[in-house]
Amino acid sequence: MPAATNISGESKGELDLIVRGNRVVTPDGERAAAIHIRDGVITSVSGFDEVPRGTQIYEARDFAVMPGLVDTHVHINEPGRTDWEGFLTATQAAASGGVTTLIEMPLNSIPATTSVAALQAKLAAVPGKLSVDAGFWGGVVPGNAHELVSLWEAGCFGFKCFLVDSGVGEFSCVGEPDLRVALPVLTKLGAPLLVHAELPGPIEAAAKGRAANAPRKSYQTWLEARPRAAENEAIDLLLRLGNEFGGHVHVVHLSSSDAIPQIRKAKASNQPVTVETCPHYLIFASEEILDGATQFKCAPPLRERENREHLWAGLRDGTIDMIATDHSPCPPEMKQQATGDFLDAWGGIASLQLSLPSVWTEAKRRGFSLTHLAKWLCEAPARLAGLDHQKGAIVPGRDADLLIWNPDASFKVDPAQLHHRHKLTPYAGRDLIGIVEATFLRGVKIFERNKFCTAPAGQVLLRGQR
Repeated sequence: MPAATNISGESKGELDLIVRGNRVVTPDGERAAAIHIRDGVITSVSGFDEVPRGTQIYEARDFAVMPGLVDTHVHINEPGRTDWEGFLTATQAAASGGVTTLIEMPLNSIPATTSVAALQAKLAAVPGKLSVDAGFWGGVVPGNAHELVSLWEAGCFGFKCFLVDSGVGEFSCVGEPDLRVALPVLTKLGAPLLVHAELPGPIEAAAKGRAANAPRKSYQTWLEARPRAAENEAIDLLLRLGNEFGGHVHVVHLSSSDAIPQIRKAKASNQPVTVETCPHYLIFASEEILDGATQFKCAPPLRERENREHLWAGLRDGTIDMIATDHSPCPPEMKQQATGDFLDAWGGIASLQLSLPSVWTEAKRRGFSLTHLAKWLCEAPARLAGLDHQKGAIVPGRDADLLIWNPDASFKVDPAQLHHRHKLTPYAGRDLIGIVEATFLRGVKIFERNKFCTAPAGQVLLRGQR
């Protein structure tokens, strides 16, 4: 087991801590190394034995040491819907899963983060509740283009919009005319636009074509309700507008692998587009979902095995840049477990605490390395949020946010062990690989061996401030 030791000597007190191990994952690869920490920041990464006498050392031994994960797609829902989730429970789940930085989506809180006043309401709800660091995306909705500059100056890291009904009334979807108003503003600011890329047309056509007696408990009914064309056509639109205005467009939670070739083509022409997918699209397959198992419902939907493997191929060749959870919890009754009705159930998957082992379980069997994990779950998300000077890698000058974990140990997901407010998850009972041993936030151990080590020590992150 990892342990803290102390080496006595005259240099005592120069550093706060050294974390060292035989499997430290840096941008240059995995190696034995010692991470030197002062005032919460990594000052150097040295050889394993290059440690000054008198410094406290946390010995990770043969466990993997990675940057703390950065999850840029999380719905915390506070204020307004704290019965769905909240800062306290979400950030505890994050810490226990090795996630040290969250960027929260502008919905499903009330008010949605579409104005500076709404951002201030959110900030007022935070004190004393953050176990990890958290920042915020603003929202683009019809009619709020005049708020975008102010939200950016107030510290939002970028902006999110929906091209289809979001499911909540306070966050309306936008169309091409709205994007044509917002994109020039965001391009001038240098702000990324994150997009839920589904168009309503193909979804409406699918609804009209659905038989009146279609089995509502069948997952196939839900899958057919959200056809790939909705994503593919939305991404076509985004790439066209992104090319026209020159702004950074980010496709969230890519589900349809059909869109990968067009994204690859845009990237080849140096268009500033980035893409994420989610753990659930990389793990589950539609063919495996039983009737009434509404805990698997999300939008866009989980698709077929073949589609899943194409998503993995997109990660392998770099077309898909990163993985984020889209943690979107709700009270269990909203999942319609009693009726098993996929069409009425809320669409969202709770997975924040399980992103590391869920991705690693499938990545390992496909021959990926810990370096790939660090790129997808740490480096690329930090870059998206403009935090790559501070988060996402074990290099000097970055925050000493560290994850120590056992990439060889397996466990069965027990919902009772999850720190999310609600425990309903499609991962329940699933065998996963990878157990978090300890999480450090700016050099402070906040979680170790299933226990929280400090009072909530997270900070609010605002763009432009360290």
